[in-house]
Amino acid sequence: MRVGAVLIDRLAEAADAVLRLDRPADRALSAFFREHDELGRQDRTFVAETVYAVLRRLRTLQHAAATANARRLALAALVLVRGHSVRELEGAVARRDLEWLAAVKAAAQGELPFEVACDLPDWVVARLRTTLDDAAIASLAAALNRPAPLDLRVNVAKAERDAIAARFAAEGIRATPTPYSPWGLRLPDKPSLARHALFLDGTVEVQDEGSQLLCVLTAPRRGEMVADFCAGAGGKTLALGAAMRSSGRLYAFDVSEKRLANLKPRLARSGLSNVHPQRIDSERDPRVRRLAGKVDRVLVDAPCSGLGTLRRNPDLKWRQQEAGIPELAAKQAAILAAASALVKPGGRLVYATCSLLAEENEHIAEAFLAAQPGFERRSAPELLREARVELPNQRDDYLRLLPDVHDTDGFFACAMERVR
Repeated sequence: MRVGAVLIDRLAEAADAVLRLDRPADRALSAFFREHDELGRQDRTFVAETVYAVLRRLRTLQHAAATANARRLALAALVLVRGHSVRELEGAVARRDLEWLAAVKAAAQGELPFEVACDLPDWVVARLRTTLDDAAIASLAAALNRPAPLDLRVNVAKAERDAIAARFAAEGIRATPTPYSPWGLRLPDKPSLARHALFLDGTVEVQDEGSQLLCVLTAPRRGEMVADFCAGAGGKTLALGAAMRSSGRLYAFDVSEKRLANLKPRLARSGLSNVHPQRIDSERDPRVRRLAGKVDRVLVDAPCSGLGTLRRNPDLKWRQQEAGIPELAAKQAAILAAASALVKPGGRLVYATCSLLAEENEHIAEAFLAAQPGFERRSAPELLREARVELPNQRDDYLRLLPDVHDTDGFFACAMERVR
């Protein structure tokens, strides 16, 4: 597309708003686009994709450009990340900027420090090194710096996956089954589906394949009592409810009224009648305690750093601070302990995060099991094999999903059974 001076100015303003890092990038961009409704769809796409390129490759760009100036970082992203030539920008930027960009392009050819090349904060790399070697970290970082695919979950309470794939094909939309989830479809062209009939009637939901696999691991059955302990906006709740074929009773607990409010329209579209959203004050809420020892399956997708979702939320690596990890870990431990009280003997407890850090993952699970002899760990890969899901590169009893290996967001899960 032709890039004009006015569009470059809007891009610079958007980059400046996002790089303040005072709110999530998607919110900052939404606010910016509301203020600039003169921008058409193509221009909005250009601005959004370039701003996200800056966020993904921020350290590389800052190193090559030797600046933190938002406008210049956005220009550098156009050339170094998005593949625009300096010549394409003639007439849109000043001559001095063109000369500067040519110098930046030459400077970018040199070797980068490891953490800079990974485009990750030093503290994240240091913590990853406790479980991964540098080759694995580099591979992981490269995957995290690529945009995520568009994954859908077919609502199996309404339709079969193959039938929906065939319908998309008839409409000229490419959709292929996800490699692991039995409910997923991947749409490589990322079409807009907000007004598609299948989305509007709840037959499909946007959901990363990794999230779907957490629900497969939880394995709710028809007629059971199930709890999604940190339901949020309810993506996993809806997957669990559909797997139960709208039977039994499924509680969606969350401390945020706003997040549960976002579940309501999705729940209405889904057609599920077994879901019961409940706002709770904390993990110790009486509405939780009254279910003690009664629930067959409990999924705890705990609040976490979100570092496994950097493909979708690259701003998180710059907004998340190392000092906040111990506080998150304490919250995760408290939530897991409270949720475990709901599980009946013989029931399953799944602790999960979308983090890549051992402090939020293995350390929490191992401390819980050491303190709770009534629970025993089960092999998550084996449980998934029982559901006919075969995952590569699973080195122990935990579930570990990585974007460079599985093309999902980064997830961790520990499956446990209450034995007494």
